[in-house]
Amino acid sequence: MYQRNPFNHKISVDFANRLSNLQPQQKVRVIVFLHLDNGKSCGARQSPAERKAAIESLRNSAKNAFEYILNIIKDFGGQPLTENPGALGQIPIEICAAGVNALAESDMVKAVLEDQIIEPGDGTESHNI
Repeated sequence: MYQRNPFNHKISVDFANRLSNLQPQQKVRVIVFLHLDNGKSCGARQSPAERKAAIESLRNSAKNAFEYILNIIKDFGGQPLTENPGALGQIPIEICAAGVNALAESDMVKAVLEDQIIEPGDGTESHNI
């Protein structure tokens, strides 16, 4: 049965449907992409000092966004699976289905993806995403 996705583009329709079939406190593993404020967008080639400053700015933005959503994670009995966000502002989290929805409502979250195993149909090696 098709259900409307109340979180627009932050959670896929398929994932939202699977979440709705879970028990309220059933845990799932997700990868949360944080909304990063990278300051200015620069199309020109940057100097090493400018690149270093841009990277530091992204790290600080990811850290601030993560600290903001940490209360949501704790409120829903979740836990981050790493200490710091990755280079793209992503952080793996284990949390209940209701917590996933709360994260998707946050302005600090850009997207929430399932952390799942992908099994190719040709029988080759599977990969986590």
